[in-house]
Amino acid sequence: MRLYILPGACSLAANIVLREAGIPFELVKLNHHTHKTPEGVDLKEINSKDYVPALVLDNGELLTENAALLPYIADLKPEAKLAPPVGTLERYRMSEWLSYINSEVHKGFSPLFAKGASEDVKQYGRAALTKRISWLAGQLGSKQYLVGDHFTVADAYLFVVLGWAPLVHFDLSAWPNLQTYRERIAARPHVVEAMTAEGLLKHK
Repeated sequence: MRLYILPGACSLAANIVLREAGIPFELVKLNHHTHKTPEGVDLKEINSKDYVPALVLDNGELLTENAALLPYIADLKPEAKLAPPVGTLERYRMSEWLSYINSEVHKGFSPLFAKGASEDVKQYGRAALTKRISWLAGQLGSKQYLVGDHFTVADAYLFVVLGWAPLVHFDLSAWPNLQTYRERIAARPHVVEAMTAEGLLKHK
């Protein structure tokens, strides 16, 4: 398998999950500015949507979108318990979380990253994101993970998007449980490994 990423983007979740599952893969880092591989291949030639993650399977098929891609990886290695069993209510809870993270939290950060966005647009974005994250923090409460007692692919995705907050000056200090949650996940060996591979952490 080959995973195409932009360092620090949402593709970090797939990088983490592949390592948590113990699945061998090739990591290809694209340039943030040119969207090209080190060999000069344009991302649009790999994924016509022109964004990551893009996972090329061993049979040559392309799989995109975290909400589909992350459960797929989890199901390749069910013994890793990165997703509840198919058909259980917990599985649908995980899907519910993946959808919320994707549409409400991930996309909620988009206006704050937009270079051409006016301050009014950014203020609206901050207010909307505050509402979504406040609800999320209330649902998480004192739980260690989003679904049940195990780290799942939904936790990997949420960890990544919450990590964008400092980049856009969005203060998470109002939700100490989310800060504790991120710190817990950041300490996982495979998370450290994935972030180091993307150049987000320096080698110790």
